[in-house]
Amino acid sequence: MVYVIDDDEAVRIALDALLRSAGLHVETFSASREFLAFPKKAVPSCLILDVRLQGETGLAFQKELAKSEIRMPVVFMTGYADVAMSVRAMKAGAFDFLAKPFRDQEILDAVTDALARDGERVQAEQALVALRAAYASLTTREQEVVRYVISGLMNKQIAAQMKLSEVTVKIHRGHAMRKLAAHSVPDLVRKAQALGLKPQANGPS
Repeated sequence: MVYVIDDDEAVRIALDALLRSAGLHVETFSASREFLAFPKKAVPSCLILDVRLQGETGLAFQKELAKSEIRMPVVFMTGYADVAMSVRAMKAGAFDFLAKPFRDQEILDAVTDALARDGERVQAEQALVALRAAYASLTTREQEVVRYVISGLMNKQIAAQMKLSEVTVKIHRGHAMRKLAAHSVPDLVRKAQALGLKPQANGPS
């Protein structure tokens, strides 16, 4: 999905036609408020943003975006490009910065790269949502065992801490590994880090 914010209608029409000709879904807006109010899909997206908008600046809106939940890459375009403006935009997290007039292929390449970057972000976020759901499906005992495992304790040590038999610990550990689709302890540790779990090595909290 490609979003375009530019107060010049001719530019919006031209970009809409160009991007649609490349098989992309496009939504155009004359002001940032219209863009913010528009419902957005959880798909790889990018924003093409003009630096100079009527009554506001793209750079100020970029800062506003950084504080919001909108994480898509921003490709700036301007007819008043200068080095300082480019540096400020890139330091603030802009994906690319194109000076008007730019060639069609330049904007298409920038959008393609931005969408690929955002596709990685969307995929990672979806994977994390699935991982959180899997962790939530664990029983309290299974979650406790996971925290002991990532702390480096062996099954026998975990059994002593939890006052359970080693066989019971093995069962809980096996269930947790399967539900989390963890193929090894290092894999479990990586997933635990993604979830923000803290090791539990000094007894139940």
